[in-house]
Amino acid sequence: MSSKSIPSVSVKYAQDGRSTKSNALGMRPMQERVWQKRGEQYLLIKSPPASGKSRALMFVALDKLQNQGVKQAIIVVPERSIGSSFNNEPLSQFGFFTDWEVKPQWNLCNAPGGDNGGKVDSVKAFLDSTDQTLVCTHATFRFAVERFGVEAFDDRLIAVDEFHHVSANPDNRLGEHVRQFVARDKAHLVAMTGSYFRGDAEAVLHPEDESKFQTVTYTYYEQLNGYQYLKQLDIGYFFYSGSYTDEILNVLNPAEKTILHIPNVNSKESTKDKIREVEHIIEELGDWQGTDAKTGFQLVKTKDGKVLRIADLVDDDPAKRDKVSTALKDPAQKNNRDHVDIIIALGMAKEGFDWIWCEHALTVGYRSSLTEIVQIIGRATRDAPDKTRARFTNLIAEPDATEAAVVEAVNDTLKAIAASLLMEQVLAPRFEFRPKTPTNTATPGLDYGDGGYDPNKCNVGVDPTTGTVQLEIKGLAEPKSEEAERICREDLTELVTAFVQDKQAIERGLFDEELVPEELTQVRMGKIIKEKFPNLDDEDQEAVRQHAVAALNFVQQAKKALVEADSSEARNTSLIDGVRKFALSVKELDIDLIDRINPFGEAYAILAKSMSEERLRQVAEIITAKKVTMTLEDARDLAKRALRFKAEKGRLPSLTAADPWEKRMAEGIAFLQREARANKNG
Repeated sequence: MSSKSIPSVSVKYAQDGRSTKSNALGMRPMQERVWQKRGEQYLLIKSPPASGKSRALMFVALDKLQNQGVKQAIIVVPERSIGSSFNNEPLSQFGFFTDWEVKPQWNLCNAPGGDNGGKVDSVKAFLDSTDQTLVCTHATFRFAVERFGVEAFDDRLIAVDEFHHVSANPDNRLGEHVRQFVARDKAHLVAMTGSYFRGDAEAVLHPEDESKFQTVTYTYYEQLNGYQYLKQLDIGYFFYSGSYTDEILNVLNPAEKTILHIPNVNSKESTKDKIREVEHIIEELGDWQGTDAKTGFQLVKTKDGKVLRIADLVDDDPAKRDKVSTALKDPAQKNNRDHVDIIIALGMAKEGFDWIWCEHALTVGYRSSLTEIVQIIGRATRDAPDKTRARFTNLIAEPDATEAAVVEAVNDTLKAIAASLLMEQVLAPRFEFRPKTPTNTATPGLDYGDGGYDPNKCNVGVDPTTGTVQLEIKGLAEPKSEEAERICREDLTELVTAFVQDKQAIERGLFDEELVPEELTQVRMGKIIKEKFPNLDDEDQEAVRQHAVAALNFVQQAKKALVEADSSEARNTSLIDGVRKFALSVKELDIDLIDRINPFGEAYAILAKSMSEERLRQVAEIITAKKVTMTLEDARDLAKRALRFKAEKGRLPSLTAADPWEKRMAEGIAFLQREARANKNG
């Protein structure tokens, strides 16, 4: 085998146990943070899988029912299996003022029948009753709103779990209902999501609706840093040639508890026979010993004599699959590490699937949705005794230049890299950037490293409780409006998502040898910000752009600093150490320096290690062949940057400048001048 699995990022956490400790009311830190906002009518909770969102909602809902004049609470979940997250909880045993109770007839996730029938009648019966809590699926709720109108839900709390299923697309009925509730302004809404982006291709909420929501963010970093056992998370991709089933054991370690997602039957990684694929994987693992009569799990004896228990969720036979699915959900087995070893799935076992022992989420084939990838990774990031390391691996077909579908294969490779870059951003600590000025002083509570705060340099301060990193940067533009401040505080990951998914940006960043980085960091990112936030003025757009580029480039440079560290032990320290190393390694941390870094440079270094040299060259040639010369729009953007340059330097950029960015801006002006002459003469 020519290639091996190389983690593109390996993050170590402090393991301080903080995120799993409860206060006097029985609340963990994330739930306490939500509780402090319990009086808000519209609340958006962004928090990773397993951080306790369900219970956070119970606390808030009970307070709204008892103290805020809310009549009833309706919990809406995407699929029936997730309804169990809202089963009765004796909260008063842990210090809360009352218990969470849902009467059996009002947990419609457990009721037989379809979503648009008796269950909708049950919603009406609940609305007419004096009972206080109901749980149903997104689908049941949609049909109920369509039948009874939004006004039927006045003075009630609507809590939408896995809120990323909602979208601003007019065809999304649930999204439309949420907008109607906000417009009517008579109900309380709590939205919860474990995915950090409001939609891969389209927004979940219109900006004007979203601005009404108070956001509570609890980051992956806080969650994992506060675990008791899990201390390392690796994320990487692995390229293979031929059939993935022949190479699966190069990345699948039978000794690790694994969820394996095989490719969609329509993808090029699929052999189009999913049943045979599962059989082949089982054959690769060892000798089949039959099926466990009680659970339906496949029993497979490995070369070293161990019998693996494998749950097959791919088989379409409903009787078989339901038996396996029921065995996996058996509450009596929740804490039994030996209950199952490997789960093989296709569309199942993603969001809301709770198997704490999972150490490896292995996904074959590119997944088009970043939200889906985050959900799959979330399966492996639960804390469990003796589980110190978890990993996510994306197994991708190496682009083959002889194939007709080579362009599609290259696109999938780029998308996998984008997903990896984004996950690094999601796993990183939260950044807080501030301009370096002579009047700056140390912020109380921050750790500035061995020497403490130094007024003569750009400092890196870390909040030990949240992992937030404060960085001072010379020349950094500050957001002026409240909206721009909110974006810099809450939405930098959203902007990084859009940027790393920008095909032209990633192609050029990886393979254009003549690239001037500012064309990506200033022009491309500037364009994305203009499109996403057209209502911000130019100054605020520039401030947001600088913050977004800094967030992306700091993670990339931190990663580079760790990789370049001498020993593997040093390399496995946290990203915060990498941020410090980078900040200390440069003479002056200013925004121009950050803009001059190619955000995709480190991704290329990983790609060069994980793909064969010949294949990498072929990919580069395919992308270089499509290279576009300057467009009129690019020239206009460059000319705008040139005007900024003139305001600062007192002259226009020069075509003969030694600085490549100055030269590129001058080329933009020259392009516009040629166009103007051609139009005049034409």
